[in-house]
Amino acid sequence: MNRPDPDALLDKLQRDEAKAQRGRLKIFFGASAGVGKTFAMLQAARRLFDDGMDVVVGIVETHGRAETQALLDGLQALPLQTIDYRGRALQEFDLDAALARRAQVVLVDELAHSNVAGARHAKRWQDVHELLDAGIDVFTTLNVQHLESLNDIVGQITGIRVWETVPDRVFDLADDVTLVDLPADDLLDRLREGKVYLPQQAERAVRNFFRKGNLIALRELALRRTADRVDAQMREYRADRSIDRVWQTRERVLVCIGPGPEASALVRAAARLATRLRADWIAAYVETPQLQRLPETLRERTLRALKLAQDLGAETATLDGDEAAASLVDYAHLRNVSKIVVGRTRTGPRWRVFQRPVGERIAKLAGDLDVTRIGVETPPAPDERAAARGASWRRWVGGRDDRSPARGYVGALATGALVTAIATPLANRLDLANLVVLYLLGVVFVAYRLGRGPGIVLSFLSVAAFDFFFVPPRMSLSVSDTQYLLTFAGMLITSLVISHLTSTLRGQVRIASLRERRSSAMYEIARELGAALMTEQIVEIGARHVSELFRARVAVLLPDSDEAVRQPLDNPSGPAMLANDAIDFDVAQWVYDQQKRAGRGTDTLPASHALYVPLKAPMRTRGVLAILCEDFGALDAPEQQRMLDACAAQIALALERVHYVDIARDALVDMESERLRNSLLSAISHDLRTPLTSLVGFASMLAQSRDRLDPAQAPLLDAIHDEAQRMTGLVTNLLDMARLQSGHVRLNREWTTIEEVVGAALRHSRHTLATHPVAVRVPADLPLVQIDAVLIERVFANLFENAAKYTPSGTPVTVSASVIDVDGKPTMRIDVDDDGPGLPAGAEVRIFDKFMRGEKESAKPGIGLGLAICRAIVEAHGGTIGAANRPRVDADGLPIDGTVSGARFSLMLPIGEPPLPPAPEADVDIDVDVDALDQGHAG
Repeated sequence: MNRPDPDALLDKLQRDEAKAQRGRLKIFFGASAGVGKTFAMLQAARRLFDDGMDVVVGIVETHGRAETQALLDGLQALPLQTIDYRGRALQEFDLDAALARRAQVVLVDELAHSNVAGARHAKRWQDVHELLDAGIDVFTTLNVQHLESLNDIVGQITGIRVWETVPDRVFDLADDVTLVDLPADDLLDRLREGKVYLPQQAERAVRNFFRKGNLIALRELALRRTADRVDAQMREYRADRSIDRVWQTRERVLVCIGPGPEASALVRAAARLATRLRADWIAAYVETPQLQRLPETLRERTLRALKLAQDLGAETATLDGDEAAASLVDYAHLRNVSKIVVGRTRTGPRWRVFQRPVGERIAKLAGDLDVTRIGVETPPAPDERAAARGASWRRWVGGRDDRSPARGYVGALATGALVTAIATPLANRLDLANLVVLYLLGVVFVAYRLGRGPGIVLSFLSVAAFDFFFVPPRMSLSVSDTQYLLTFAGMLITSLVISHLTSTLRGQVRIASLRERRSSAMYEIARELGAALMTEQIVEIGARHVSELFRARVAVLLPDSDEAVRQPLDNPSGPAMLANDAIDFDVAQWVYDQQKRAGRGTDTLPASHALYVPLKAPMRTRGVLAILCEDFGALDAPEQQRMLDACAAQIALALERVHYVDIARDALVDMESERLRNSLLSAISHDLRTPLTSLVGFASMLAQSRDRLDPAQAPLLDAIHDEAQRMTGLVTNLLDMARLQSGHVRLNREWTTIEEVVGAALRHSRHTLATHPVAVRVPADLPLVQIDAVLIERVFANLFENAAKYTPSGTPVTVSASVIDVDGKPTMRIDVDDDGPGLPAGAEVRIFDKFMRGEKESAKPGIGLGLAICRAIVEAHGGTIGAANRPRVDADGLPIDGTVSGARFSLMLPIGEPPLPPAPEADVDIDVDVDALDQGHAG
C-alpha cells in the first residue's frame, strides 16, 4: 500500500464531510414487481424501529397484501397530500409533512413514480433528494426496468416501454443498494396464487409482461447492474486508499495493441478469451513519442485493430506515455484489470536484442497481474517491412518534423564549422576540456533545432574536428597520448546522449503544445457555445471552430418539423461551409435516424465524400455534423477522433440547451396568455349573460302576443329569439371553458348507461339535427359507466352540433359504442361518425384546441370552443377523445386510397368496477285473510 496522495486525501475528506451532512439513501432493488421489495423494506424498517430509531411511513403501496400490511402495524404513517387534478381528488406523498416531521428514517415506496401535476416536483425521486438534502435518511424501492440506461433494453426484451424512469446517477449515488431477488418460477407461483395482483389481473400479466423468459432476462439485468455498482464501489475504495495491488474480484481483460502485424490476430484472440471467461475486456494502445513517428501505413494498421476491437465489443483506450509497459500497468491498476494479453513479438527493431519484450516488462512491473502471451504468426507484408525499417531508422536519425531533409544535415555541418571557428582563437587560452564544452553546446543546439539525425552527425563530426584541429599532433587524426582516447569516447557518448535526450524533449514539447492547443480550442468552443442564445449562433460557432481545428469544410444540419435534416437557410456562407450540392442528405438522414457515424472513413457508406457525425445530446439527437477534409487520414488518429466527438457533444449540448430555453420561454408566454385569456373570458361572459338572458325573455314574451303584431314583424321576432339563443349558447361555452380551465369543476359521478346519455343529448339537439338522420348502434349488454351524465351529455350535444354545422343537409350521423381493452383495462369506446367532407389535413389534434375552427374565415357561426370543452370534460373523467377521417370503402368493404367519407370522433371512457347488485331480501311469512281479499275484490 502506497502513501495516499495529499490532494486525493483532501478531496476524500471534503466528500466525506458533505456526505455526513446529507441523509443516507437505501434502495431495495429488484427485477420486477412481486419479488418482495416493499416487504423487505418494511422488514428492515421494523428492525430499526425495534432498535429505537424514529421511523415513519411517507408512502407505501401494499397492493392489498395482508402480510405486507401487517408490517405497517405500529409504524407512524404520515397523512397523504390531496391534490385536485381535473376534478378528481388524488393522493400523493406529502413532502412538506415529511420535512416538518424530521424523522430519522422515512419510507418512500416506488422511487420512479411520477407525481400528479400540482405537486412540488414532477418525480418522486426529486422528493427523495430534498429529504436527503435535509439530512433525513430514506428507504425506497426500485425495479430494474425503471433505470434510464436500461429502459430501451427492457422495452426490446418485453415489448413494453416503461415511461417512468429514474436517472442512473440517482441509483449510483445511493449509499446502499439491497438486491431483492426471486427466481422466475417462484415469482410465477406467487402470481398464480394472487400474491402480486388480483387473479384476473395476474392471468393477464403472465400472458404479457411476466413471461418466464422476460423474468429471467430482467433478473440477469438486475444482477449485472448490482454487480457493476459493487465493482465501482470496490474501485473507489482502492482509489481512496491508494491500493495499487489488483483485487481480482471480477475478470477484466486488457489487450495491448501495438504497431506490429499481429495486432488484429491478437484482438481476435483476446475476444475469444474474454468470451470464455465471460469478462469485460479493454483494448489499449500506448502512443509513445517513438510510435508517434511511425509512418501512416503502420498507424493505420493500429487504428484498424482498435476499430476491430470496438466492433467485437471491447472498450477502447488510447494512452499517452513515454514507456508502454509502465503506462499499461498503471492503467491496469486503475481499471482493476485481472489479465493482460500481449503478443509474443518484440516492439522494437530486431537488432535491439537488449530490449526485453513488453510482456516481460509488464510482469516485472506488476507481479499481481496475470500476463498472457499469445503467439500469432502474422508476417508483415514487404511494404510494411520496408516501412518499419524506415521508421526504425527515422526514429534515430530523423530530422525536423520526423523527416530527414538535407538542410538539417547541412545545418549540422555549418554548426560544426562555426564552433570550430570560434574555438580556434581560444585554443591557446583555454584548456582542451573547455573546448569540449563548446562542441557539446553545438550538439544541444542542433539536436533541439534540427532533430536527432543532425545531432548524431554533429556528435561524430565534433569528435573528429576536436581531434583533428586541437589534439596534438594537430592537423592529424593520430593521437600521441592514449588518454585522449578516453576523452574522445566520453565526448562521443555524451554527445549522443545529449542529442537523444534533447530530441526527445523537443518531441515531448511538441506533443504538449498540441495538447495545449486542443485544450485551448475546447475551452474556446465551450466558452462561445455557452454564451450563445440562438440556434443560428450555435451553428456558426460550431462550424467555425470545427473547420479551424480540422482544416475542413463543415456544415451543421438540423432537423425540421418533419424530422428531416437540412442545412439552415441562415447558415453563414464562406469557405468553411459545405455547399448543399456537396452534402448527401440521404446519408445525413440515416445518421440522424440511426445515431451512428457514416460516410468517409467509416464502415457505412464509405464512398461518400464527407464524414457525417450525429450530434447526440442527453435527451435525443439534435442534428448532424458534416465534414469534408482535404486529408481524411488525419481524422483516423485516436486523439483526433476524441477531439471530434468532444466538439460534436459540445454543439449538441448547446443546441439542446437553447431548445429547452425556447420551450420554457414559450411555455411561460402560453401560461400568461392562458391566464389572461381565462380572466378575460370569465369577466366578459358574466357581464354578457345577464343582458342576453333578458333578451331571450323579452323575445319569448313578445312571441306570446304574436297575433297582435304586424305579419311582417313575426320573422324579425323569430330571428331575434334565435340569435339571442345562439349568443346565450356562445356565452355558456365561454363560461364552461373558463370553469373547466380553472379546475373548479366537481364531477357528480353516478353509474349510468351510455344509451341514456346519448338519448338525452339527441333530445336536446333535436332542432340542431332536424335535417340529419341519426342512427344509434348501442348494444344492449353494455356495462354501466361511472360518469357525470350532465357533462357527458354536453359532450355529445357539442359533437352533434359540430356534425350538423360542417356536413351537408341530409347526410346521416351515426353513434356506435363498444367495449375494448386498453392496456389491460376495459374501456368504453363511443364513435360519432358523420358523412361530410372530413377534417383538414393535419388538424386531427389541433381541432380540439381553443378557438380552433374546422374552416378558417368561415361564415358558419361559432367561436371554436365546443370541441375544446369536449376534450376538457372527457379528460376530467380520465378518458381521451380523438378525431380522424374515415376512408371511403368500395363494394367489398376495402378502403379507397385518397378518399374520405367523413369524420369520426372517438371517446374513450374508463369503465371501472361497477357496483354489485343488492342481495335479495330474506323470505317473510305473511298471514293472508283469503276471505277478506275475496270480499274486497267483490266489493
